[in-house]
Amino acid sequence: MAPTQRLTSRGRRRPRWGWYVFVALLVVPVAEIAVIVAVGKVIGGWPTIALLLVESALGAYLVKREGLRSWHGLREALNTGRMPGRELADAALVLIGGTLLLTPGFLTDIVGFFFILPFTRPITRQWLQSVVERRLTHGSGIIHGEVV
Repeated sequence: MAPTQRLTSRGRRRPRWGWYVFVALLVVPVAEIAVIVAVGKVIGGWPTIALLLVESALGAYLVKREGLRSWHGLREALNTGRMPGRELADAALVLIGGTLLLTPGFLTDIVGFFFILPFTRPITRQWLQSVVERRLTHGSGIIHGEVV
């Protein structure tokens, strides 16, 4: 049995997402407050608030621009009959990045910008693809190779 899963009363495996969500909801806000306080001590309270507002405005602009770009790419892929895998991944990353940018704080903004910016999104897309492939092929008996 995988370390991130446990058996339910019916014997099925169930992921421990609840534990991860609980830790994230506890640790992330504490870390964000610590970083905001540290930045406030260095540059002052009002400049810190101004910086958070500027990041939010820039994030909103980028989410709108990249969201529209992803939407147009998805429509083009569907109209030409290609499978829109890359476009769907981009749309998901823009959605997640936008959600992180809505959360006030510097740490979530850094991750959100990394998900949204067009020059860092391919790195995140490759990471997401490898995570999904690992989850799909873990323990499924699939042997990676080449079919000729």
